[in-house]
Amino acid sequence: MCRVLEVKEGSYYAWRKRVPSSRAKTNRKIVERLLDIARRTKGAYGARRAVRYLRSAGIVVNRKRVSKLMRENGIVAVRKAARPPAMPAGAAEGANVLDRKFQVTEPDRYWASDITNIATRQGWLYLAVTMDLYSRRIIGWSMDRTRSARLVYDALLAAVRLRRPEHAFIHHSDRGTQYTSSECQELLARWGGVPSLSRKGNCWDNAVVESFFATLKRELISGEVYRTRDEAAGAIFEWIEGWYNPHRLHSTLDYKSPIEFEKKQTLTP
Repeated sequence: MCRVLEVKEGSYYAWRKRVPSSRAKTNRKIVERLLDIARRTKGAYGARRAVRYLRSAGIVVNRKRVSKLMRENGIVAVRKAARPPAMPAGAAEGANVLDRKFQVTEPDRYWASDITNIATRQGWLYLAVTMDLYSRRIIGWSMDRTRSARLVYDALLAAVRLRRPEHAFIHHSDRGTQYTSSECQELLARWGGVPSLSRKGNCWDNAVVESFFATLKRELISGEVYRTRDEAAGAIFEWIEGWYNPHRLHSTLDYKSPIEFEKKQTLTP
């Protein structure tokens, strides 16, 4: 090879013995982190969000360097599908107390809940979540094979047991019979929850939880084939509690994870 490429043998052996520079070693660590984050989010992080993630992990790096390393290593962010324009709000219909006021300044003042379904070879698995809109943290969730009132009751019960709210709060959901059931309404009343309902057929009134479900399906479920409901439930549990709540960065939270955002705000004098 040296003869063909007209390279001195001494130069080749010197290159073989050369110790990688400190910058090369750092680059390798950064690339390992970038590959890990790309795997965990299925390519959802671009350079800007990746920089925030690396800095939160104690790796000081700028966006230009991260962009270059991503290009050189074939790490490409998957673009989200363009969101359709917001539908104009119709006439008020029922108790839509939240009224799309998604920017919240205190914890445990505004919660939002919804249900989604996940396909498995055994049939549908239904996931109900309750989110604190302040930090976007999933504070309660449950999964079952049926879309029942018990499903959403268990998610709401998990939320009140975790947070134990000491003051009145707004709980927003759609108009499904699961959320308007006597069991859920009684649980809310017992803990000072005030029901808020989306307008009929209007998903935009609960856009933050809808966005969470879209993220879950894009970053975890897309391309996966779950053999059983238990397999899907285990993956979803690990994603919510092991990734989304403690580590996933949100631009609306100044690129902090939900749990990190709550801790930082608690420590702020």
